Amino acid sequence: MTRTAGPETNETPAEATDAPAKALSTGTSDLRELLTRNLRQSGIYVAFLVVVVLFAILTDGTSLSPGNITNIVLQYSYVLVLAIGMVIVIIAGHIDLSVGSVVALTGAVSAVLVIRHGAPWWVGILAAIAVGLLVGAWHGFWVAYVGIPAFIVTLAGMLLFRGLTLQVLDNISLSPFTPQYQKVASGFLNGLLGGNGYDAFTLLVFALAVVGYAVSSFRTRVARIRYKQPVESFPLFVARIVAVALVVMAFAWQLAHARGLPIVLIILGVLVTVYGLITKRSVFGRQVYAIGGNLAAATLSGVKVRVVNFWIFVNMGFLAAVAGIIYSSRSNGAQPGAGNSFELDAIAAAFIGGAAVTGGVGTVVGAMVGGLLVAVMSNGMQLMGVDQSIQSVIKGLVLLLAVAFDVYNKRRAGTSR
Repeated sequence: MTRTAGPETNETPAEATDAPAKALSTGTSDLRELLTRNLRQSGIYVAFLVVVVLFAILTDGTSLSPGNITNIVLQYSYVLVLAIGMVIVIIAGHIDLSVGSVVALTGAVSAVLVIRHGAPWWVGILAAIAVGLLVGAWHGFWVAYVGIPAFIVTLAGMLLFRGLTLQVLDNISLSPFTPQYQKVASGFLNGLLGGNGYDAFTLLVFALAVVGYAVSSFRTRVARIRYKQPVESFPLFVARIVAVALVVMAFAWQLAHARGLPIVLIILGVLVTVYGLITKRSVFGRQVYAIGGNLAAATLSGVKVRVVNFWIFVNMGFLAAVAGIIYSSRSNGAQPGAGNSFELDAIAAAFIGGAAVTGGVGTVVGAMVGGLLVAVMSNGMQLMGVDQSIQSVIKGLVLLLAVAFDVYNKRRAGTSR
């Protein structure tokens, strides 16, 4: 776990005032030092870029076409939602094997209400979220207050909630959902601001996101300088912002030339922003890292470990319900076998994105990049016509290499002390 400076520093008011000015001139220009300072996180970004470029070449640019990029967002959004919750669970030193079954159960409850009983679409969504919260509370109780390892509790939950899904659906599939429900995962915001051959609203939303990222990054840089933490030189800082802006706006340009801004992408963007703030800047987030980094120290420091663990699993249940809603909306129905292996995809996204096997390390953004890397790989191999068995082999090897990379980093850090 990375420790950050506390609120008490030896700086004078004048030094605090000068911090924004120092942000323009302070920092190192050594690229090697910057890349190796946090090799786990920088490595995943480089790997993601390499994978994107590789499949763009192998598919003659088809993987980067507007239609295909939109399809990737629609097809893998529910896995990314699960990855947000899974990385928090893993940071705390736990695991959740039940999320695929919870996706199936929440989608089944929603389908029974909306399709079979004719309830409004929003009733199905609220019911699915309520079921997800109850499932999370069930897991949290056994893990936090009874003391059963999360692996066993969620393994039991995987079987239990898969069986309940079969009961709820009477072993049959239900479809179709109402058009309003389908728009959750298949709807678009297009034409709100016009545009000649492209959607201007999509470009505006992403441009505002880039501005927000730049402002947030500069404030983080100022804070690091104020607490005498190392930062990159200002030219490199600007280069990083420009590089991110180019990638984001290129992505937005492709979406704008397809069907516009997917509603599910807005949902995902809100979740990433909220949970990024929770993990980085809230007391709860710091406690999650503390528990995963050193449980004994966290307990002695006054962290209410049981309470935090309970809410970690409640949160995972909530996000599994959101993923269940998105998946059932995308598939336009509920099936008894829905969600199979989703837990493996979410776990892979978290570990590939830099989460540590032993807990205490990981980020929401890293999990998103890890999930996107798997999505781009899967999509690229499908476009190339690679056999499904070979795809599984490759994804398994990537996960193994990601964990091996984490182990290597730890040994390297231990020998450098």
